[in-house]
Amino acid sequence: MSYRSPTCALALAAALIATTSGVRAADDAKYPNWKGQWTAIVTSGLIGTQFKFDPTKDRGVGQQAPLTPEYQKVHEDSMADQATGGLGNYPTARCLPGGMPRMMATREQEYVITPETTYILLSSSEDPIRRIFTDGRDWPKDIEPTYHGYSIGRWGEEDANGRYTVLEVETRGFKGPRAYDATGLPLHFDNQSIFKERFHLDKSDPNVLHDEISVIDHALTGPWSVDKTFRRNPNPRANWRENTCTEGNSQIVIGKENYLLRADGLLMPAKKDQPPPDLRSPANVCHARSACLRDDRA
Repeated sequence: MSYRSPTCALALAAALIATTSGVRAADDAKYPNWKGQWTAIVTSGLIGTQFKFDPTKDRGVGQQAPLTPEYQKVHEDSMADQATGGLGNYPTARCLPGGMPRMMATREQEYVITPETTYILLSSSEDPIRRIFTDGRDWPKDIEPTYHGYSIGRWGEEDANGRYTVLEVETRGFKGPRAYDATGLPLHFDNQSIFKERFHLDKSDPNVLHDEISVIDHALTGPWSVDKTFRRNPNPRANWRENTCTEGNSQIVIGKENYLLRADGLLMPAKKDQPPPDLRSPANVCHARSACLRDDRA
């Protein structure tokens, strides 16, 4: 019978910890320093300070999206409906996930990098986390559609110290409905969008992060590319705001009509001369403070 002394066991454990720590340190040395809280840089003095695809332009028509004539009409109809109190083509008003690319306009972000996956933590209750797989996998034969899509990334462009400087990402496999912003700027209803991104630090300022993102979508006449930028918060213990869409949201959708929930808990119309809701089909009720009971794919 062989015996292992406590001293030997401790020595072996210490050796394993040291080896693991060494591997982790070597892995960390390969990847860029994107630690901290990143806040979206949005040009001031323009309409809308958040949730814009191009942060340098106004929301809605001001985005100058290269929409096809058919989807220009979808956008016009959305804004016309909103002008009368409707929701238009803006599903996030019902607290549905914004998905891509709206989720990448979230004000605060945090990046957690591992060799297999890069996680983007977002200050949004509907889109709290995004996963970018960097383990060398190929595209699955069947992608289960999600609002976020399925993202595969590749690290590249090493600097003089052998550290990666660029993360290139492709995202596909979506469900909808989705819109770029609160005006209902539309993506194609076929949900065949493809997003290509290039993440990297600014060459002159390591506290500025770029997300160069291009959209390939059948609602567009050609690819639409913008450069989203984020500034690192110098405070190492930054404040993370709590954001819950359902809190205080008074929108209630019954059938195809949206109504407002008053402070006393009673319904009121959202539009002038709006007919009362048809309560014979309770399965079609979408309460903004709970999950929508109707299958949006129907």
